[in-house]
Amino acid sequence: MKQLINTLPITAIKIYQKTKRRKHSKCLHYPSCSNYALLAYDKYNIFKATRKIYKRYQDCNPFSNRPYIDYP
Repeated sequence: MKQLINTLPITAIKIYQKTKRRKHSKCLHYPSCSNYALLAYDKYNIFKATRKIYKRYQDCNPFSNRPYIDYP
């Protein structure tokens, strides 16, 4: 059931990744935020994954002091 519910956000992220402009793709983090989201939705239920992704996006700015490798 977890995979079925997570299918919609995973599909949306994959569409975003295929259509985004490459010239604006400098990400401070590894893995990138969209890849992090895919990993989170694959590992957790939709609610826990969304919370983790939200926390990750809060650090996605040039003033963040946490540009590190992290995995959900």
